[in-house]
Amino acid sequence: MTAHDQYASVRYLVDDVQAAVDFYTTHFGFTVNTDAAPAFADVVRGPLRLLLSGPASSGARATPDDATEPGRNRVHLIVDDLDAEIERLGGAGLSFRSEVVGGPGGRQILLADPAGNLIEIFQPGASGAHRP
Repeated sequence: MTAHDQYASVRYLVDDVQAAVDFYTTHFGFTVNTDAAPAFADVVRGPLRLLLSGPASSGARATPDDATEPGRNRVHLIVDDLDAEIERLGGAGLSFRSEVVGGPGGRQILLADPAGNLIEIFQPGASGAHRP
């Protein structure tokens, strides 16, 4: 097993790599793994590795012209106290893209990174389920 096998990697296309790095490290506790800004950087939180690809990166250049803009797909981050996270993130000037939504597995809210990629902040229900 290589070091990269330890992570589940998600590529996000971003307009500004440094702004994306700052966003994820400041607000969500990611650490920088590779910094080749302005083209590319990757940040890690536990087993999640976000590949932040700017317009000059090979990942962005390989994207077909007819690909859709950021949409319904999103990174799912689990928290212990959703209300406290909403207060913390709102206090940092971040705005949310949805209201709090509850379901059988727990509660969640959406916000977007500087490039418009969605992040779901999720608090499992009392049963401890980690399913949305």
